[in-house]
Amino acid sequence: MTTPAIAAHGLRKSYGDKVVLDGIDLTVPEGTIFSLLGPNGAGKTTAVKILSTLITADSGRISVAGHDLATAPQALRAAIGVTGQFSAVDGLITGEENMLLMADLHHLPRSEGRRVAAELLERFDLTEAAKKPASTYSGGMKRRLDIAMTLVGSPRVIFLDEPTTGLDPRSRHTMWQIIRELVTGGVTVFLTTQYLEEADELADRIAVLHDGRIAAEGTAEELKRLIPGGHVRLRFSDPALYRSAAAALLQDALPDAPLRSRGGTADDDALTLRIPSDGSQRDLRSVLDRLDAAGVEADELTVHTPDLDDVFFALTGGTDIPAQAKEALR
Repeated sequence: MTTPAIAAHGLRKSYGDKVVLDGIDLTVPEGTIFSLLGPNGAGKTTAVKILSTLITADSGRISVAGHDLATAPQALRAAIGVTGQFSAVDGLITGEENMLLMADLHHLPRSEGRRVAAELLERFDLTEAAKKPASTYSGGMKRRLDIAMTLVGSPRVIFLDEPTTGLDPRSRHTMWQIIRELVTGGVTVFLTTQYLEEADELADRIAVLHDGRIAAEGTAEELKRLIPGGHVRLRFSDPALYRSAAAALLQDALPDAPLRSRGGTADDDALTLRIPSDGSQRDLRSVLDRLDAAGVEADELTVHTPDLDDVFFALTGGTDIPAQAKEALR
């Protein structure tokens, strides 16, 4: 059995009477992107700080990159990199000097430090700006330099705490590509973000943190299926075909059909049908099979599923989600 890159069990952290983390469990496989979502103040940054040894938990067990925090904290720290919400870049010195400073902190020999710094500056498209003060860099350049500095020690696990906050869309997409390349190279990424699109785009698995607990965890698609409201929309131009489709999908002609108990709606003016669906291949096949059996073909078929915004608001805003559905993802 492969050892996970990150394993945390029963993490608890309080500040006075305020419980920030109430016994959370996290498991992140090697070479994947794991995203922790939650409202502001939910404890995302606290979790990152605990896992990266910046602060201690009140209780819980932590293993990162195969190293137990309780017995091998220094080995754990040597295997990780951290990019926080606020840049660690020193604006008073050049980009190259920032890189060489990190090389010195990692006790790299001078020649090796210069080599690593030059390679990373080139990799992150910062070679031309390397001799300029970092204070002159754009927000995106500073973020790229920040991550480049994190990579000086060749970490196996990287914690990125809201790495694209404040970046314009182009810089954000550039950062996404950098994160994907890191994972392709074998690095594990633990990502917190306030952009739900970012988690949807990047993460292999997502956990939603609310009131100190993990409200739900799964892939983006699994989480989206927690939320009601998904449907298949069928549009017709021929009224006769529309009526045949309505008879096949909405009426009681086939009492044992899987869609029977879930209803649906018809818009006679627009000649459209709306059939509840979880967006799965099985569900869509059921609709298509029934249309084929009726000899009907729609002019347009679209599948609408809830997005991560819907999931986030439901899990953190009190929307009633069946407990059985959430438990299936825990």
